[in-house]
Amino acid sequence: MPIVPDTKDWTWVLERACADCGFDPEATTYEAVPGLVRDSAVRFAEVLRRAGVEDRPDESTWSPVEYAAHVRDVCLIMTHRLDIALSAAEVPGPAIGGYDTAVTVDDGIPMFANWDQDVTASLENYAAQPSADVAAQLTTAAETAARAFESVPLADRARVARRSNGSQFTVDTLARYFAHDLVHHVHDVRG
Repeated sequence: MPIVPDTKDWTWVLERACADCGFDPEATTYEAVPGLVRDSAVRFAEVLRRAGVEDRPDESTWSPVEYAAHVRDVCLIMTHRLDIALSAAEVPGPAIGGYDTAVTVDDGIPMFANWDQDVTASLENYAAQPSADVAAQLTTAAETAARAFESVPLADRARVARRSNGSQFTVDTLARYFAHDLVHHVHDVRG
């Protein structure tokens, strides 16, 4: 059975704890997010030193290196989305296959371009990327994201942006949504 594209709307994780990974949005402060981002990168680097990280545990689950490449790209995308939310304008985005950086603004609220993570995984051939390269790139992307989120003044954390499906985020909820993604994927690879 091949990888099935993830079409779930994960925004529910902003309302209740994740039963799979234990992430609790109510217990996670904005100030904790940069540390969670950095910790996730460290834990992925440890996972990527294991033998067999290129191997999928089954046909329908990404390998650890594929998850790490995805998390690296999540860091890049979320840093870009933070820039959009703060500027309410189009900002040059990361060069990631399948990611459209176009931004629309409706009623003063910027809308993030859609990102299909499964298309990106295929176009960027996550499965063939060397684990040491992915670990180094993830460390850099996570540090950039952590610094970007920790530099946001309290007054700007209520700024609003919208995802292409209509879900609205403040900078604060975007940060916690982002943190869950990383914590969840560390859990996925038993990091």
